[in-house]
Amino acid sequence: MKQYLELLQDIKDNGVAKSDRTGTGTKSVFGRQIRFDLSQGFPAVTTKKLFLRGIIHELLWFLQGDSNIEYLVQNDVHIWDEWPYRAYLAAIGKSIPDSNSDEWRNGLQEFTEKIKTDHEFALKYGELGPVYGHQWRHWPDGKGGEIDQIADVVNTLKNNPDSRRIIVSAWNVADIQEMAKAGLPPCHSLFQFYVTDGKLSCQLYQRSADTLLGVPFNIASYALLTMMMAQVTGLQVGEFVHTFGDAHIYLNHLTQVDLQLSRQPKDLPKMIINPNVKSIFDFKIEDFTLEGYDPYPAIKAPIAV
Repeated sequence: MKQYLELLQDIKDNGVAKSDRTGTGTKSVFGRQIRFDLSQGFPAVTTKKLFLRGIIHELLWFLQGDSNIEYLVQNDVHIWDEWPYRAYLAAIGKSIPDSNSDEWRNGLQEFTEKIKTDHEFALKYGELGPVYGHQWRHWPDGKGGEIDQIADVVNTLKNNPDSRRIIVSAWNVADIQEMAKAGLPPCHSLFQFYVTDGKLSCQLYQRSADTLLGVPFNIASYALLTMMMAQVTGLQVGEFVHTFGDAHIYLNHLTQVDLQLSRQPKDLPKMIINPNVKSIFDFKIEDFTLEGYDPYPAIKAPIAV
């Protein structure tokens, strides 16, 4: 994971100050790329502990075409809670407290508990809008139907692996404002698969990247998706290539970045996937085992909402 640490250092050294939607402020660079040979190990950051269970549940949630946080909350994954909670407060006419306050934390806990236990409440207030999973599996075709981009990818990889159109896009321009109401317009906005010598590679374009909190999640998620796609299409794994637009460090993450940069990366672990799963839509959390993962302790930092 040396490349990831080099990206953090690059932003620290060369980043320019920019304002942002959250009002937090960032140091930012534009146009960067890192790549990982997946045959050499699973690219899980070792300089801090990753919330791997959350990463896998989120990916499975995307693949099911879901866009409601109910599934995540019921599996104690809370990476998407803040955005629908903010939308909920606005919908019921309540003021939005500071996200670092006890009022925010206590209210968020009450909100997620109700999402977890009250299905009708979850249907009304847990919906993020047409975000990643919806676009991956239910892209409107303009004729009253929809396009399952993931199913199309599997079919093309099996039947026309030399195609240059094996692309999944989450950046549906017509839905951007709708996504922004309770969620976020897609940060990891487009990815493309490529086959050579029987090996499957994937390149992700990420328009906006929170490099401390988000990028380690994104690397692991898309590396795992590439491995899953390779398994169900009878291919070996190649590379995961991660291309960035605006790669940034939030100003309230600089201390945590320094801590992470002070740690020496360890050997990469190995991801074991249940070989009996033959459909990209049939994977369950118990089908994944990460062996040899020995990270440093987790590094906590506030999320910019």
